[in-house]
Parts: sequence; C-alpha cells; structure tokens
Amino acid sequence: MINMYTKQEIILQSYRDGKSQRQISRDLQVNRKTVKRYVDEYKNLQQVNNQSPSNIVLSRSLTSAPSYASRVGAKRKLTQEVSQAIDIHLSANELKVASGLRKQVLKNIDILESLQLQGFEVGYTTVCNYTRAKLKRQSSKEAYIRQVYQPGDVCEFDWGEVKLEINGVLNRFYLAVFTFAYSNYRYSLLFQRQDTLAFMESHTLFFSHIGGVYQQMTYDNMRVAVSRFVGLHEKEPTRALLEMRGHYLFTHRFCNIYSGNEKGHVERSVEYVRRKAFAPKYSFLTLDQAQEHLHQTVDRLNQTKQQLTGLTANELFKQEQPHLYKTGSALAFSESIPCKADKYATICFGTNHYSVSDHLVESVVDVKVYSKKLEIFYRNALIATHERNFGRQQWLISIEHYLSTFKRKPGALNSSVALVSSPYLKELYDDFFSSNPRDFIDLLQFCVRFNVAQVKLEETVKLLLSLCTHTITTEKITAILGNKTPENSCIVLDKSETATQSKNLLKELTAIMN
Repeated sequence: MINMYTKQEIILQSYRDGKSQRQISRDLQVNRKTVKRYVDEYKNLQQVNNQSPSNIVLSRSLTSAPSYASRVGAKRKLTQEVSQAIDIHLSANELKVASGLRKQVLKNIDILESLQLQGFEVGYTTVCNYTRAKLKRQSSKEAYIRQVYQPGDVCEFDWGEVKLEINGVLNRFYLAVFTFAYSNYRYSLLFQRQDTLAFMESHTLFFSHIGGVYQQMTYDNMRVAVSRFVGLHEKEPTRALLEMRGHYLFTHRFCNIYSGNEKGHVERSVEYVRRKAFAPKYSFLTLDQAQEHLHQTVDRLNQTKQQLTGLTANELFKQEQPHLYKTGSALAFSESIPCKADKYATICFGTNHYSVSDHLVESVVDVKVYSKKLEIFYRNALIATHERNFGRQQWLISIEHYLSTFKRKPGALNSSVALVSSPYLKELYDDFFSSNPRDFIDLLQFCVRFNVAQVKLEETVKLLLSLCTHTITTEKITAILGNKTPENSCIVLDKSETATQSKNLLKELTAIMN
C-alpha cells in the first residue's frame, strides 16, 4: 500500500525526469508492477483528455488518491454457518414484531453474544455490516452530552411495557425501572398495571431494597406522577407523589414534554433491562417466575464492569450508600373503598367479583386495595384476603365463605362456582363424596376450624389411599388430622407413654378402616 506522496513521485520521475520504470522502482523501493500501474493510469488519463492542457491532466492525476482493487475473496469470518445463525435471529425478531413484541427484539450486540456462545469467532462490526445489508437500513448517529453526577444525588424512574407469556397466555405487563445516575445501578420490578398503587409499591420496595433515599427523583410526565399541567412548563404532582415526598423526604424533578433524553440513564435502562431479561426468554409458568428471572438478570447486569470506570455498578453503589438519606418505616400503599356485598355474597371491584362470608349479604364492607391483593374488612376486622385479578368479569370464590349456606342447601354444592374454583376439592368430591355432600361439608368445616391447609389435606388423603382403603370418609381423614399433638403443646412423653399412645392410635385407625 503506497501513499499520495509515493504516487506523485512515480508520475513526476517518469514524465518530468524521464526515468525508466525499473529505475523508479529501485529509487523508491516500490514494486515494478505498482510503478507500471500508475504510469499506465496517467497515460490513459492523457488519452481520455487529449484536448485538455497537459499541466491540467498532470495536476488531476497527482491530486487523486491511490486506488486499490476491492477484495474479491470470500470473507474469512462471515462464513455461511455464521450467516445462517444470524438469519435465524433476524427471523425470530420478525416473528416478535409480528406478535407485538417489537420492544423485545435482539439487537446486534445480543446476536453477537449468542454467536460467541455457539462457538463462532466473529466480531461486532461483521454482525452490524451483515444485518445492515440484510435489512437495507443505514444507522443514524446522534450526539450525546456527557453529564457529571454526585454520589447519592439523583435517581431516575420510568415505566416500560413488556409482553410475557404466562402459563401459555400472552399478556402485557409493566416494568418499573430505577437507575442511579452516578453508579448506573439498576433495580426493576414487574407489575400488571401502571397505576398509582404500583407506583407507590415500587418506590416503597425500592427504598427498602437500597436502605436509603436519594436526594432527588426524576420523572417524565407520567400520569401517576403529574396531576395536571399549570401553564406550559409547570406541573402539579399527584397526591401519591406528594405523600411519598413527605414520608421519604426527597425532592423531585419533571422532564420537559417529549424530552426523554433529559433522563437518558433510565430511558436506556428500560430498553436495556427489557432486552437482556425478556428478549431471550419471555415464556414462564407464573408471574413470580418471571419476576425472579428479572431479579437475576438485573443482579447480573449490576455485577458487570462498566467501560468508562472499570468498576461494577455494585462497587460504585457502595460509594453512594453513605450519602443516602436513612429511611424510616415503610409507607403504606393502599386505597380504601366501601363496597356492598350482593346476593351472591361477593363484592365487585374492577368488574370482578370477590367472595365474603355468606352472612354478610347486603352488608357494607371496607376494601383495602393493593397492587396485587385485596383485603376486606367488616367492622374493622379482616374477614377475607384475595389475590387481585386483572381480567374482566371473573369470579374469585373461596368455598369456606359459603359453608353455612351449603349446610342448609347441600344440593347446591355439586355445580357451584365455589367448588369448581378449587380443582383439587372438586376432584375429591367427585371421587368420594358425590353421594354424600353433607359429609364433604363437614370435612370442609373441620379444615376451616383447625386451619388445615390444602397441602396437608392432600397428604392425608394420599396416606389413606396408600393403606389400601377402598373408601375415603370424613371420619377417616379427621381421625388422622385430629389425633396430632398440638404444636404449642408443652407435654413431653416418655418412651413408654409414647408407645402406649401409638398402639391406641393404631387400634383406632384399624377400627375405622375395617
């Protein structure tokens, strides 16, 4: 490879000094083929521009940069196998976009990491060039302004939408993402709604997680933080934000409209966390599994060394902790509303029905609504707790709320929503109690009276079946469940007394089962 100076010397020594190509090659230590190529190039230029003055042709030749033939051989890194592997990821991205998962596609850096895990030796530039040519798009460049932050000074918050498949059903969920401006430490949670309760719960859990409070929280113009706009630039915070400010003693700042770049840390973090956590995997059996997967991903990101500092986010966050405000008690985040129980002994919240005790029909109860559960009170006493349902027209029924009614109307048990709502109890009823519903109701009342969990009931039924009993009755189940020493008992039995009681218990079981 020669430079502009060497090219000029080849042409000048040939046409100004009249030297031979062999002599020029010796003087400049350049291959003779290279000398011949540039001499011939000048001759061809003269022939094409034979009507132009010779000094103009010479100047044009001397000022043009040396040219080289492009490489025509096969690319060494971009093999057919690598191309096929990249195409698989691009096809998967297209399917995600078609399914509404546009924000969870793999980027070039993610494709590179996947290729390297598969054992391919390929570089980031190779992947970018290939995907750009494949998708026929040009990357746009944007200028960024470097900022300086102090430890414990600023934390940024934002929401991000993500679509997850939970137990085979694709639904929309929301990521609450906190990012520390100084250390780039991240914290994230999953919610089913982007509402005020989720907003408050995310902050309460976040401050508890870090064991302190940042001096300033930064938000965009999200509806859970901004109550209304006053003029063009002033925003009035919501009551929820004011309550958190008063409890945790932080200040806040709102970004300008359509200016997400003013909190670029968290804007980037939402996209980064969502892609790293849920682009490779978005199908889970339960939401708790998805939440645990998110925690593990964020922990791994916080343990990764950053390019500019060479330190991890965890290491930088340790420098911030002494500068945080200390937190007191956690802020209560709930909404209280009065509801009237209908004739089905349920209260209606968000189009869904939640059961209460059957004696409360037509009574007014107080409902405490949390982001993930409902607590129902009657005369300041907690009478029911339900997991919050975010569907529509759903019935969340606890069978123990209707035992008094079933006692009077045992025929209503078989096809009741209360029984169908519990698959295990429905199966137990169909297998052993369908001809004697009163006996089954007695069993349920026993379990409620003595706080017998369903897991314990299942273990007891399995034990009876393992003893080769042909029938399962309430008496047999309660005989095993009821002959247990209470956990709070302080009686200590000696060996002889233990043996005697064991024999008596076996005799009782034998008499019941035969």
